[in-house]
Amino acid sequence: MHPTSIDLGLARVAAVRDRLGLAPKFPIVTVGGTNGKGSTCAMLEACLQSAGYRTGKYTSPHLLRYNERVRIRGDEVADALLIEAFERIEHARGDISLTYFEFGTLAAVLLFIEAKIDVAVLEVGLGGRLDAVNAFEPDCSVLTSVGLDHMEFLGHTRELIGLEKAGIFRPGKPAVVAEPSPPAAVLERAGAIGADLYLVDRDFGYAGSDAQWRFWDWLGKRSNLPLPALRGEYQLQNAAAALAALDSLRDRLAVDMGAIRRGLVELELPGRFQVLPGMPTIVLDVAHNPHAAVRFAQTLHKLERKGRRLAVFAMLKDKDIEGVLDVTKSAFDAWYVAPLTLPRGADAARLQQALAAVGVTAPVRHYDDIAGALRAARGSARSDDKIVVFGSFYTVAEALRTLPGVSGNR
Repeated sequence: MHPTSIDLGLARVAAVRDRLGLAPKFPIVTVGGTNGKGSTCAMLEACLQSAGYRTGKYTSPHLLRYNERVRIRGDEVADALLIEAFERIEHARGDISLTYFEFGTLAAVLLFIEAKIDVAVLEVGLGGRLDAVNAFEPDCSVLTSVGLDHMEFLGHTRELIGLEKAGIFRPGKPAVVAEPSPPAAVLERAGAIGADLYLVDRDFGYAGSDAQWRFWDWLGKRSNLPLPALRGEYQLQNAAAALAALDSLRDRLAVDMGAIRRGLVELELPGRFQVLPGMPTIVLDVAHNPHAAVRFAQTLHKLERKGRRLAVFAMLKDKDIEGVLDVTKSAFDAWYVAPLTLPRGADAARLQQALAAVGVTAPVRHYDDIAGALRAARGSARSDDKIVVFGSFYTVAEALRTLPGVSGNR
């Protein structure tokens, strides 16, 4: 319908928003960043829902079903409701061309309004300033991290990317920044518009151990918090961002510590260092850029080293494949590599070139698809080995389709 899959800009989506009369009265928390957006959104949803609020959450991309993107009160929205929303948008848009993501964003907010939710959590799709989610006014904005990704759209430096992501900030509204070293452009943007800026390590912070963690901000200290159900020390940064955002909205959305504790323990988010039960151990992770790969590798090294580590790997050709491999190359004893079965997928030759460029010395085996690579890895694995599937949301999705009964595959 639209000539390109990504066409950043707010004019089209704002025009259709106004034709539909979409003017949310509920508070909105908008979450942007290079990595950590999905985890932070999941934590916000879980804590708010545990506190008794009727939540709406809009995220992207999905793994197996489009419905994963739009959740009301913790449940995926049914096909019929999504289709009805799409039809209403189609009728209202007239001659205005909308991208896939713009259609989805409008549909999500329309459904949230009709469901009379209490609060919405919206994940930015790409960048921030010109992303369709930014057509709706946030009451709190969260910036989780700033790394080098989507550079063809956002710029080739952290300063340029940070400026785009800081476009979700609003005058006089909380802007929670969990990036420990934010680009100067982020701080300058917040100051220029008069956002109510909260910086990690200045206005809020955290520290953790193997069993629990503690959080502090302008309201005081909270100790003996349960570790989030999502694995990885870096998830504490996301959890701290979520708690700071909740505290910044405490006058409108009171969330007690009991709800926070329950939410952190009970939340689920497939594909974020997801360790599957059974033997051999299978780990699924959507890490797809060097920034995410560093955190992924740190978490991987903390797993018990007994047995071999077998990588099942594929990436998109427009990502920094060498950058991801350079971070992870020493972590694996063997590689099971396959192209992704979509136009953006890196083919076998591109993957081989990247593996050679970074000096991977472990054995590399090539397969026609991720399903075949995963079957081969499982066939050769001993009970104490670990099979690690990573490189893209699409890599994890293709693996999930071959693993019936796994959370996220229903």
